Amino acid sequence: MPSRFDALVIGTGQAGPSLAARLASTGKKVAIAERKRFGGTCVNVGCVPTKTLVASARAAHMARRGSDFGVTVSGSITVDMKKVKARKDAIVQPSTQGIEKWLKSTKNLTVYEGHARFEEPGRVRVGEEVLEAENIFINVGARAGAPPVPGLDSVPYLTNTGMMEVDFLPEHLIILGGSYVGLEFGQMYRRFGSEVTVIERDPRLIAREDEDVSSAIREILETEGIQVLTSAAGLCMEGRAGKITARLTCEGKPREVTGSHLLVATGRVPNTGDLGLDKAGIRVDARGHIEVDDELRTSAPGVWALGDCNGKGAFTHTSWNDYEIVAANLLDGGRRRVSDRIPCYGLFVDPPLGRAGMTERQVRESCRKALIAKKPMAHIGRARERGETQGFMKILVDAESSHILGAAILGIGGDEIVHSLLDIMYAKAPYTVIQRAVHIHPTVTELIPTALGELKPLE
Repeated sequence: MPSRFDALVIGTGQAGPSLAARLASTGKKVAIAERKRFGGTCVNVGCVPTKTLVASARAAHMARRGSDFGVTVSGSITVDMKKVKARKDAIVQPSTQGIEKWLKSTKNLTVYEGHARFEEPGRVRVGEEVLEAENIFINVGARAGAPPVPGLDSVPYLTNTGMMEVDFLPEHLIILGGSYVGLEFGQMYRRFGSEVTVIERDPRLIAREDEDVSSAIREILETEGIQVLTSAAGLCMEGRAGKITARLTCEGKPREVTGSHLLVATGRVPNTGDLGLDKAGIRVDARGHIEVDDELRTSAPGVWALGDCNGKGAFTHTSWNDYEIVAANLLDGGRRRVSDRIPCYGLFVDPPLGRAGMTERQVRESCRKALIAKKPMAHIGRARERGETQGFMKILVDAESSHILGAAILGIGGDEIVHSLLDIMYAKAPYTVIQRAVHIHPTVTELIPTALGELKPLE
């Protein structure tokens, strides 16, 4: 006989556990299923471990820069990769274990461990157990994808998941993919001491960003000794004497790169291929994302999809917001929608990029009258004092409403500073609110009022 529940949550990523606990707190009988790692991508192989590794890499980088600040470090700077990994594991472990313990101790909540598949609408099998629920919430996340590169299946390669087990220093790390994951790992391992080559098929890195942002990030990485190959065509991989060789044409010229290890960071695919979604009448798009409406309902009555598997954000913070939307609408009488949120994200190279709202390209394509301000980080005292003057700040404003349309802050603290602009955008307040605000000196964020005081028409 099937076990019956008021609600079933499939997956324990960012959105799932909190939603399950919230539903259980109302007295509902709730089940949650997890096939592998409690906590999903973020705490296991994503944000938490990678930013921990980024911190270790920055410590090595700053130690090497000691003489820039009048600090003499005797002897050479070495990195103990086993200790780096141990530190990362020590920070990750409490998060994963804490989520599992929390769920298993929550009243009215039953945890099932195993792969969940729909057998029919409202019915899901998890191992030997069959569960029925009036409401089902899919929170299965995504995984690293592998591009159709000839020879890739014949050589060993790592993804962001496999990189979490690395406790040694690759002699030469080749990275396929010049976007967020690839660039963060690339700078990280260059600072640990590896030779690094990034291969990107597009004409520039992180092609979704404006050209000036892409160019500045490339300059930052190349200054640290990372080789960047863009416009890569005809790529194929092969193994040679225990090494990995990438053969390609770069900007019309044949190139060959041989490395000790390969990281594939060319994108992610949703974990929706083996859920039996067709048996429940749940539609997916061409890329496998579950189709949802503005309140995250799927095509099947009583079924919602949250997090990376719905293609509406693919970030930890958007997954959390998915939880907030569903919980508010089901339990609080709210009418929250996905379309209410403003796109925002960070690229955690050093210095980081903080992004909010529209890019300059998107503003131009909208054909609206707009204003733009752009200031180099070198113009702010705090950046000069810290010896971190790379990057710039760019803000776009609607010329008619005076509302901020978007911002890119590439530079020291950019991932934090951008939130002051994001909050003004959510408040639907004119840019003059923050432009006239008195900011603390000396800080990096005091450059925002200065920049907004120099807005010019976007031509």
